[in-house]
Amino acid sequence: MRETTDMTKVKSMARMLLWTDVHKTEYSPMVVQHPFASSGFVFILGDEFPIDITKNAENLNRWREYIGKKIDDAVTASCIGIMLNKAYGLTFLKFAEPYLSSADLSELLADAWIRSENPNMDANVTKKDLVAMFNQADKSVLMSLEERIRLSEFEDIITIYRGVTPYNAKNVRALSWMTNIKKAEWFANRFGQRGTVYKTQISKSKVLAYFMGRGESEIIVNPKELKNLQAI
Repeated sequence: MRETTDMTKVKSMARMLLWTDVHKTEYSPMVVQHPFASSGFVFILGDEFPIDITKNAENLNRWREYIGKKIDDAVTASCIGIMLNKAYGLTFLKFAEPYLSSADLSELLADAWIRSENPNMDANVTKKDLVAMFNQADKSVLMSLEERIRLSEFEDIITIYRGVTPYNAKNVRALSWMTNIKKAEWFANRFGQRGTVYKTQISKSKVLAYFMGRGESEIIVNPKELKNLQAI
């Protein structure tokens, strides 16, 4: 792992993502999919009103020039990370990882994971990719002091739970699990669906990370380490 981040390479990779297509949705121009935009209506500093980047090439190129300048001015990788559409945080990491220091990778991974709506089913990043990044991360940066202390207080064998809806029922062997069964039940039954909660146990030494953000008690594990899953 690099000791320092190669910002030149990171910026080059970010610019590559900037020049990918803006994908329209059924709610466009209000909602679009792009690494640097979640809406077709964007603000450019100095303008009184937003412009619609789905309307014409002139608006799109003007916006890309504006974001490109912000990328060029970024002092740290995190400065670029906060510009991203949260749905693309892990995608950015996948391509930027070879050029990031351990500290930057760890900080960006924690932020992208917590901000993502469904990191376990990211179409651009495989579970193998995610496990590799968590294995490389510096735990003292990846987790807060409170999270590290709380993890150290768990028993050597931790009982964990995962709630799935009919939509993601096939994705039981995922990285994200809970120590709180009530939270797992909430995930299983959200959106008015009747889902299933699974239970298993994991050795504390196998835990990749523990996050308390969003009011959760989330245990990150390598899915290959999961044994004897029980539907409860």
